[in-house]
Amino acid sequence: MMSNNSNSITARRSARPAKRPKTGSAGKSPRGQKSAASPPIKPPLPGQGKRGEQGYFGYLLRQAAAASRLTLERALSELGATPPQFLVLTMLKAYPGLSGADLARVALLTPQTVGVIIRNLERDGAIQMTPHPVHGRVLQWTLTRRGLTLLEKCRKHAMALERRLGAGLNPAAQATVRRWLAKIAAELQH
Repeated sequence: MMSNNSNSITARRSARPAKRPKTGSAGKSPRGQKSAASPPIKPPLPGQGKRGEQGYFGYLLRQAAAASRLTLERALSELGATPPQFLVLTMLKAYPGLSGADLARVALLTPQTVGVIIRNLERDGAIQMTPHPVHGRVLQWTLTRRGLTLLEKCRKHAMALERRLGAGLNPAAQATVRRWLAKIAAELQH
């Protein structure tokens, strides 16, 4: 009976397909011969294929926003600032006295993120807190002289990027793009 059982195991093993040799990372077999595998697919560069005019609006908006943010991030890093800090400073210059919750809404950031930004800007002396004149529990934030100076330095870098973004567009085309982007934000929020 033992021999019968061992014969069935041997028969099952021989019925299995042979294992293929593994290829190395360079597309070669273990013996150094080239395999028939195709070369790895490389994605197109920004502006080409689906990353260009053939792409979806949503993806192209995200790609453009990411490239714009990275460019600004690199420029502001030499000032010791970040794009979200620049955004908060900009909103406080435009709308002095905003609360942390209001800042989060207009900056499109989470309240937790704005809380960290506020603490860091306050620690650096760029903003100061004042209680709301009517609602004592609401804290209002305003720029200090130091904050205004930092904002102006940041703004120079942001305006250089703004010029790059609008390059090649006449004023009418820029107005059309701005109107289109603002319309998208307004319509998709509802």
